[in-house]
Amino acid sequence: MGKILVTGGMGFIGSHTCVVLLEKGHDIVIADNLSNSKIETAEKIETITGKKIRVYITDINDAEGMRTIFRENEIEAAVHFAGYKAVGESVEKPLDYYSNNIGGTLMLLKVMQEFGCKKIVFSSSATVYGIVNKPPYTEDMPTSATNPYGYTKVMIEQILRDVCVSDSGFSAVALRYFNPIGAHRSGLIGENPNGIPNNLVPYIARVAGGTLECLGVFGDDYDTPDGTGVRDYIHVTDLSVGHACALDYSSRHKGFKAVNLGTGNGLSVLDVIKAYERTCGKPIPYTVKERRAGDIASSYADASLAKKIFGWTADLTVDDMCRDSWNFTVT
Repeated sequence: MGKILVTGGMGFIGSHTCVVLLEKGHDIVIADNLSNSKIETAEKIETITGKKIRVYITDINDAEGMRTIFRENEIEAAVHFAGYKAVGESVEKPLDYYSNNIGGTLMLLKVMQEFGCKKIVFSSSATVYGIVNKPPYTEDMPTSATNPYGYTKVMIEQILRDVCVSDSGFSAVALRYFNPIGAHRSGLIGENPNGIPNNLVPYIARVAGGTLECLGVFGDDYDTPDGTGVRDYIHVTDLSVGHACALDYSSRHKGFKAVNLGTGNGLSVLDVIKAYERTCGKPIPYTVKERRAGDIASSYADASLAKKIFGWTADLTVDDMCRDSWNFTVT
């Protein structure tokens, strides 16, 4: 059996997926340029799983770096996380996002093609549902976006569709995540972005831990039960199991498939703050700010397709998510 290449394997979702893949008996190789991750994560993955992994510090845009990985390892499939992911930054630096996310994916696919590797699981996003569709989102809805980050996901999905049309032996699964939070139950790996966090829960964690003073809540006048944005928060461990299921599915099915990974339930920003307060035993100070451009009131999944074709459901609760996040913060 060949190895699984995990691009961006030392990032938040990538590292948790590496743990699940190793626990399920897969042999993995990580490619990561460390732009938003840390090399120590590899040791932590090894500590959790008791297995050694091979890591290449390289960029997916580096053709020779990628060819080296494929030459030195028998790569059977790729699980592709590598990419920039900050919505606000993508508006400020669209060319960086298009060249890195789309260009990097094209380079990966070209090298895969050179070495006869025909299976990929892609880290897509619920952002592809845009602002026209109404939740719960189903995979057959038309895709669009409101920012360059979102458009990179829309475009990469289209590229994968086109590759599958051109090669009947190719298998591509695009996993449309909703809002991953939490951390590994060991407390060894979790969401620890370089610099100020862009996402809600790592920001809350730093406020709870005392390294940031106050959380900013973007808008409290949405058409939602408490006026704050509603999202489908999913435990990163549940999400990671979904990737292993997608990999199994890609071994049995050819062509392109888009699949939602979410709980199917929406929680507001204030719901998450309250859950975190229950976990850490202290109040989370916050101030309400202006809405962010491009944000929508409510987003949550119809996750029935994942259950039907993968046999997968999200089992962990928001309290599990906040508990594991806080455990990671204080460990």
